[in-house]
Amino acid sequence: MTDKLSNFDFAEEFRQRTKAFALRVMKLVDRLPTAPSCRVAGMQLLRSGTSVAANYRAACRARSEREFLAKLHIALEEADEAVLWLELLSEGGHMPEGRLDELLTEARAIMSILGKAEKTARDKQKKASRENGKE
Repeated sequence: MTDKLSNFDFAEEFRQRTKAFALRVMKLVDRLPTAPSCRVAGMQLLRSGTSVAANYRAACRARSEREFLAKLHIALEEADEAVLWLELLSEGGHMPEGRLDELLTEARAIMSILGKAEKTARDKQKKASRENGKE
């Protein structure tokens, strides 16, 4: 029971963390310069950065292990894409040096957590599949 409770606590905490990330992305995009390259990168960042939270929430509401893994993987892909757009904005000189460092660090941390969660879920699914095959 304690394990399930701690999993619930982690899921809720991570839901809030991805939502906070999405809000930070939204605020950043609203403050980007109006150059065409910034508008395009900003819209892509807005889409991917908010999609991380939406897809993680969807994973938490999944009706099956397969659906959970699919949504979790989408959230991971979106986090990776958000990292790309943040790197492009930063390295392209569109923002003052260091301005995006904290957001990039958070995006990479979210990616890492999602990657580990996906691996754990896949390993658990494989183990269950092997155990069911032996019965």
